[in-house]
Amino acid sequence: MTRGLRVSRLTAGLAAATVLCLTASGCVTVHGELEVLPGATESEAAQALKDFTAAYNAADKAFDPALDADRVTGSLGAINQAGLKARQTYSPGGNKTHEPLELTDATYIIPKKAGWPRWFLADTDSNRDEDGGKLDNRWLVVFVRSGPDALWKASYLGVVAPSQIPEFTLDEDGLATPVEPQNGELTVSPADLSIAYTEYLQKGTPDVFAPGTSTSVWRETRRTTRRAGFSYQYIDQPLTSGGFGPLGLRTEDGGALVFFSSKHFERQVTAKGLKPEVNADVKALMTGEVTNSLTKERVSSQLAHVPARGQAPESGGRVRVLNRLPGLIAAKGE
Repeated sequence: MTRGLRVSRLTAGLAAATVLCLTASGCVTVHGELEVLPGATESEAAQALKDFTAAYNAADKAFDPALDADRVTGSLGAINQAGLKARQTYSPGGNKTHEPLELTDATYIIPKKAGWPRWFLADTDSNRDEDGGKLDNRWLVVFVRSGPDALWKASYLGVVAPSQIPEFTLDEDGLATPVEPQNGELTVSPADLSIAYTEYLQKGTPDVFAPGTSTSVWRETRRTTRRAGFSYQYIDQPLTSGGFGPLGLRTEDGGALVFFSSKHFERQVTAKGLKPEVNADVKALMTGEVTNSLTKERVSSQLAHVPARGQAPESGGRVRVLNRLPGLIAAKGE
């Protein structure tokens, strides 16, 4: 199985019906906790990764979204729950080709902050990312916890080459620094990233993103898509609140590594006598009946390196989208 198929299989299957209220620095006071503390201990982080992996494997084996719904949230959760729901519909007997996911060689980047929610980043190797027997990419999984009695839940996943991961700013205790959502020292504040990204896809502005497959190439591909008898319409919407809010960490180069979410609609309208194609996943998640129109709704999570404000574009002053993981969550036929 190719790397792309293995990665897409995970993203078609990682989940959360529950939406938490969190931002990169959203400070919710619980039991009067205002002290700046580590988001987790290393042992807590390791247990969270273990619990998530076990729940994901159980859900993937049975195609049952209920089995990992309490271990995932945000965009990762929305994608997974929808994928499992679809597969449960047309494969009620479960996943006959299930291979257990393994996330190993973990390093935990733990920010310090006050109050709740708290969060951390697990930098791991995955057995779903094999290329000629070598594990080329790192799987970056963000875990969040809304309160002292809440479970750790995976909210974001980024799959990147080790060379793309910048050095994080760490203090004398090895703790990372979270980025404020409204941080004005970056080219784009984390709170504005989803807005800027979706506006860029629609209009080509603001011109703050570096060229790449998730920016200029994707935009051009959509603009030039042609098929006789078909017309295509695209709408992009920001996702900025609750469990879909951005989460970022300061990096040694003065910038930040930021996870953020977005939503994307693709509508196909056909000429008389033609119909949009409806595959098994689309059919399982679809409302209405396709006559000459089909709208697909996707949630997408992005991992971006955001440089410090003031850098010239030609010297690395643009936002680089390092990874994009989209997933179908709904469809509508008309």
